[in-house]
Formats: sequence, structure tokens, C-alpha cells
Amino acid sequence: MNHITRNVINAAFWTLCIMGFFAILSSTMSKTLLNPFATILQTPTDWSGFIGAASTIPGILVSLPASSLSDIYGRKKFLLIAAIAFASAPFFYLFINVWWQLALVRFYHGFATAIFVPVAEAATAEMFPTKRGERISLFTAATYVGRGLAPFLGGAILFVTATNNDPLYNYHIMYLAVGAAGFAALITALMFLAEREHPISTERGNAQETLKRLYNGWGIIAKNRAILMTCFIQASLYYTYGTVDYFLSGYLKDTLHFDYFSTAAILGSLIVLAIFVRTYMGRLSDRIGRRPPIIVGLLICAAPLLAIPFFSDLPTLLLLTLIYGFGFATATAPITALVTELSPKELFGASTGFLDTMMDIGQTIGPILSGFVLGTYLGYFGLFPSLSILLLFACIVFASSKVAKTK
Repeated sequence: MNHITRNVINAAFWTLCIMGFFAILSSTMSKTLLNPFATILQTPTDWSGFIGAASTIPGILVSLPASSLSDIYGRKKFLLIAAIAFASAPFFYLFINVWWQLALVRFYHGFATAIFVPVAEAATAEMFPTKRGERISLFTAATYVGRGLAPFLGGAILFVTATNNDPLYNYHIMYLAVGAAGFAALITALMFLAEREHPISTERGNAQETLKRLYNGWGIIAKNRAILMTCFIQASLYYTYGTVDYFLSGYLKDTLHFDYFSTAAILGSLIVLAIFVRTYMGRLSDRIGRRPPIIVGLLICAAPLLAIPFFSDLPTLLLLTLIYGFGFATATAPITALVTELSPKELFGASTGFLDTMMDIGQTIGPILSGFVLGTYLGYFGLFPSLSILLLFACIVFASSKVAKTK
């Protein structure tokens, strides 16, 4: 690789990181204190989990097809489609006045992340074949900066505007900020399109040949047991993350009666450490292998979730959330790199798309099933420990498997 080519690739990568920052800042801020917003809209309790899961359903539907098609038609077209969704979705929140409208808007907004993340990860894996763990983790860390800033920014906006008598007004102001961040992602995407397209397969053929290639690629991925095991771990991690991300705000705000800013601060701490941890763990997994960080991360994740419902003070809950975020970042950092290493190069998009589909399945099912657990007499004392049990089971299954036993 000559100096000019390296500079072009690095410029494309950093532009992608900037786009990721604004895109995930926008999408994460849109769900800041989503549970209390759903309560304001008088969402029936039985449907509250579906509000939390609505934005992840598109990931199940389109992550795999979109990322697989990007193997054939190029990454940038799909990144632009995602950017348009990021820029347009936030403004629909301004017209919401009943709970089912919130579910519809969340569903549409989910298409943006569902397309963007796996395509961006596949592009990064292609650009840096010898540093996949480090660079994919660095890209994810850039998105985590936006993800970590979002709850603080969204919570601050809601806190400052809380004096207004109309609670929907507070959220409308926040969603205007969400729209500004989404529009910034679109502008950055247009800058990314100005860069030279990184080589992608040019053997496109007609629609029938394209479908045949897609099905063949999916068949190869589905028959790979190592990929399936890795995707199961990803689904388990995001089952718990989706549940914590949605129900923790309700626990803090409605049960413990924390104010908006304190609640948002704890939610933001979920990923504060992850900004730094992911890059280090990704680089470490390039050297020592993918397996150790995944196992250690699963164990660290499980511990604080057992303790959360037994504490009600801010410092302890903040510490427990930080520990959970550290474990989550440790476990997830090597996973995308591992999946691309287990698949052929021409199926990078398909493999990352399949991984993100399984991730979204976990993140969709998590709030829904956990909503039923919350509805039992155990309440939060059943919800959070059930997540620990799942993570421990996933850890045992993965540790017993042969996935990535050699570096």
C-alpha cells in the first residue's frame, strides 16, 4: 500500500468516524428518557416493552439484506440511505401526541442504525485487514462518544425546560437537537461520498444473479457454527443492554424518583468507560486473540446487574452502571472482528449484517420479555437478576466451545 492510498483510506475512515459520532448521538438522544416519555403518552404497561423494542425491529428486517447488497453495489450508497433516515426521522417526533405514534416513529428511526452500523463495520474491516480489532473498535468508540454524550445532553435539555407546564414541549425541544445532529450526519455522509470508493465486487449481474449470490452467501454464513456461536453471544449481550437501556430509566425516575439529569447521568455512564475500553480491548484482542476479552467481559457484565435492585443511592448505582459498561465494552470489542475473520472476504457485509441482525433480535426480545418479568410480583428484583443468569449461561456456552481457541 503506497503513501497516497494509505492517506485516502485514513481520510475515509476518519470521515466515517465523524459520521458515526453524529449519527449515534442523534439516535441515542432520541431515546433519552424514552420510558418516561412513553408514560407521559399514557402507554399501556403491557405495550411499554414494545416501545423500547420498536427501533430494533428494522435491524432484524434490513441489516442483513442491506449489508449483503453493499458487498455487491458498494458501501457508500447504503451509508447515504442511512444518513437520510438519520436526518429525517427526528422531526417526526414533533408531531407525536399518542403512544402508538411513538412506536411508529421509533420503528422508522430504527432503519437508520440498522443500515449504517453493519455497512460501516464491513467497510472498516476491508480497509484495515491487519488491524481489524483496533480499527473497528476505534470506529465504535467514536460512535460511543456520541452515545455517551447523548443522555447528558438530552437530560440537560429536559432538565432546563422542565419548568414549562407542557411536558411534550420539553421533548419537542430535545428532538430539535436530535434533528440537528442527524442533519450533521447527513452532511458528513456527503463528504464521505466525495472520497474515492474503496474497491467492492463489480460482478453485479442481473437481479436473479444478485439474489442467487445473496442466498448463497447467507447459506455459507448460516452453516458456519463458529459464526452462529459468536452471534449468540452478541444477541445475549444486547438482550441485556436493550433491557437495561430502556427499563433502568423507569426504575430511576419513577421508582427512585431521581430528577431528569441524575437519571440521564447514570444512563450515560453505561458507556463512558466504553469510549476508552473498546479501543484498548480491540487492540489487545489483535494480539492475544478474541476469546479472553469476551469471556471476561461476560462475567463482569453479570455481576452488577444482580446488585442494582438492592440499592437506591446515586453513587452506588453510578458505580454499578460503570462496572456493567466496562464489562459490556470488553465483551463486545472483539466480536465484529472475530466474525469477519470467520467469513470469506467477499462476505464481510453479509457476516456483519448477520451479526447485527442477531444483535437486534436480542435487543428487540430483551425489553419485550423483560416487560413481562417486570409485571410479575418480583418486579425489578426479578428483572435485573434474570439478565445476569442469561449472561452467565452465555459465558459458559462460549467458554465450552472451540470458537477462537487459537489466535
